[in-house]
Amino acid sequence: MTPPASHRAARAPVQQAALPAGLVFLVFGVLGFVPGITTDYGSLDFASHESDAELFGLFQVSILHNLVHLVFGLAGLMLAGTAAGAYSYLLVGGAVYLVLWVYGLSVGHDSDANFVPLNSADDWLHFALGIAMIGLALALGRGGTTPDAR
Repeated sequence: MTPPASHRAARAPVQQAALPAGLVFLVFGVLGFVPGITTDYGSLDFASHESDAELFGLFQVSILHNLVHLVFGLAGLMLAGTAAGAYSYLLVGGAVYLVLWVYGLSVGHDSDANFVPLNSADDWLHFALGIAMIGLALALGRGGTTPDAR
């Protein structure tokens, strides 16, 4: 039996930030597989810079790229269950996105090294996501109410 709302532990602000972040990544992972929302859907490759499919006609995607968003979204939903998990998700996830930003700027978009694939729109979205996620983690902290929770 589920305890009444008054007896449930309140979610820490960091959890309240990580939960929708995970949900957004999950939704965008699914949308990457929807023809029409993903333009040039017929050119969707597993993992290649030659995939001309673009989410919303802007962000280059592949099957691998969409699967990564799905896994990252599921991880966010699971880790949002605790304040420490949510904090780690936002902080580490933000760092990963900043690494992807640097990677995207470093490899040529037509290079075989661009296997994810990434285009300029992806690069700058990764930068914004990285800064936002790290900023949320640092601003909201681990969210514990006792010294043990920090």
